[in-house]
Amino acid sequence: MTSLVVLFAVVASTALVLVVVFPDLLSSNVSGLIVPPALGRPGAVWIAGRVVHESPERGPPPLRALRRLAALNWTGAPVEVTFQGRIARTVTGHDGEFEVELRPAPGESFAPGLQLAEVEAPGARATCAVHVVSDAAPFIVVSDFDDTLAVSHVTSKYRLLAATFFADGDTHPPVDGMPALYRSLSAGRTVAPAFAVVTGWPFQFAPRLVRFLEKHAFPPMALFLRNLGPSTLHGYKEPVLRRLADRFPHPLVLVGDSGERDPEIYAALASEYPGRVLRIYIREADEVGPAHRFEGMFVFRDPADAIRDAFERGLGQ
Repeated sequence: MTSLVVLFAVVASTALVLVVVFPDLLSSNVSGLIVPPALGRPGAVWIAGRVVHESPERGPPPLRALRRLAALNWTGAPVEVTFQGRIARTVTGHDGEFEVELRPAPGESFAPGLQLAEVEAPGARATCAVHVVSDAAPFIVVSDFDDTLAVSHVTSKYRLLAATFFADGDTHPPVDGMPALYRSLSAGRTVAPAFAVVTGWPFQFAPRLVRFLEKHAFPPMALFLRNLGPSTLHGYKEPVLRRLADRFPHPLVLVGDSGERDPEIYAALASEYPGRVLRIYIREADEVGPAHRFEGMFVFRDPADAIRDAFERGLGQ
């Protein structure tokens, strides 16, 4: 999501929030847990989330979107995370956010594959899907969301606002052919790759994105979303990508689109981590730009072309 659109959405919604949503927030005395799907390794698992004063989700999609954005963060809330018999405790920061690292008992390892973690805060419990990435996994696929997985038209602030406030996880349209591309990258493998989405969508929208991915049969994906604030208007993707590259030694396959800065961000990551990036796939979105943006990348309009390229390179089936 573009920084301009994020600012515009926040400013434009303030009056509605004060009139319609804020009274609900003041009357709420329970917490809500937002815990997106996560990634880990046999030797360590990282689980992040946010505790908010829960705002009831009712009404049409625009009102539900405003309620998500307006939910008050709970600072100082105690959080307990349990994963495969290991427990971590922490306290939320100023924005209600938390992250814990859990390690197995000495001499043991976490079981690879899709697992569940239990998360508890005052008045709320949640489960979190965790993909423990096997050391034998062939690679990790890191993807953008807008105009890569979902049709959002990020270069048009009006169409992006419509997608944000007037659609939901069931009605937001996918990019045709992209679920098949992601499934092809894991098909027929004894040990499947892991998938992660790094996006500018606000953290509060994690449940909506999870629903979108499930509805359209994408492989299970970890979600890394943006904390809205002055420090995250720009450059929010790069630190997450570096953190993934540092935490996981696996090769990377990067997927994005031409609409914003995915080509430049991915090229910089490949330069910073030489030999780690197996392939960069860029979907042609509303705007393309000069050819030099895509040097060494596979640019496609039809995902079937990317599927063929992945097959030829031994990345997909």
